[in-house]
Amino acid sequence: MKKVLTLVSSLLLVAATQTYADGIAVVDVQQMFEQSPKIADFNKKLQDQFKGRQQKLVAQQKALQEEVDNYKKEEPTMNQKQKESLQKKIAGDQSALSKDAAAFQEALSKEQSKTMKNVSTQLKEIIADIAKKNNYSVVLDGQAVIYKTDAVDITKQVSTEFDKK
Repeated sequence: MKKVLTLVSSLLLVAATQTYADGIAVVDVQQMFEQSPKIADFNKKLQDQFKGRQQKLVAQQKALQEEVDNYKKEEPTMNQKQKESLQKKIAGDQSALSKDAAAFQEALSKEQSKTMKNVSTQLKEIIADIAKKNNYSVVLDGQAVIYKTDAVDITKQVSTEFDKK
């Protein structure tokens, strides 16, 4: 009787585990970010949006480097007043470059965050819709899963829906 009870308990446990496992799906979000044409478009738009400011910063940096190089080259022949004047100009240009670079980085980060928030919202909605349609009770990020079968991987479905919108 004990053996039968143990066997029945084991079968129920396996059946319950299988039923629960059927309600689990996996999405590899990292893979989507790497392969999605829509994400590539977002990145391209960001690059285009900030390209002018980035080029301006590069030009400022190059001009500053030329000033420093020129100062080093001409320093031995300069009088003290010329040295101080040029040092003051270089310090001012360095400060301006630092401010501009910080403002650029802040604006870029803000825009990236805004874009990522929109992408995350869209992905959550798509994943929730697919999960409801397929009766998944749990959807996990593929990076957090040690092992999965293709049967529970809904990355392609999510990616296709995401790229459509």
